[in-house]
Amino acid sequence: MWLTAMAWLARHARGRYVLLLEEEVARLRAENRALVNSLLGTAGFPPISPEDDARRSAAALAPVRRRTWTQIAREREFAAGKSAAEK
Repeated sequence: MWLTAMAWLARHARGRYVLLLEEEVARLRAENRALVNSLLGTAGFPPISPEDDARRSAAALAPVRRRTWTQIAREREFAAGKSAAEK
């Protein structure tokens, strides 16, 4: 009961523009999935199902770890030394 009341409130509290954007996002995701499945089928791989998309959400991605300036400088120094050694 509580969830249905909250769903009704959320549905009616949003503006038309937000709902239009959400519908457009859903349509584009479906279109992209169809295109990817077409390419995968051409390459001989099994298609991606909508359940796979739901399982693989943005929360499943690892956050990008921010590096310190010393780590960046060390990485640049290592890359410069590696490219100099290859020459």
